[in-house]
Amino acid sequence: MAYDEGLAYRIEEYLDQFYDVYPKNMFGGIAWLINGNVACGVFEESLISRVGPDHYKEALGQEGIVEFDITGKPMKGWIMATEDAISEDSGLKYWIDKGLEFGRTLPAK
Repeated sequence: MAYDEGLAYRIEEYLDQFYDVYPKNMFGGIAWLINGNVACGVFEESLISRVGPDHYKEALGQEGIVEFDITGKPMKGWIMATEDAISEDSGLKYWIDKGLEFGRTLPAK
């Protein structure tokens, strides 16, 4: 299944302001990386955000947030934000920012 190009466009519009974030095709979708580390992306119709292990459980308790599980084994520290969480720009930016925040803590690859 192809990824939601409309969602990818919304993300790209927001991320255009950041000089250190760049796109890469991954997961059958698209991801945005910081220093070689995934911060966020699009898988099918959901935003992927790498919130990190410290914010993972808290994030899963919020409306429209589910585990990032495309193989049968959830990726801890990663979430998928469904339409319920990202239909408004404020929700989309919130989850992108969480991924950027965590991504910037990781060493460059």
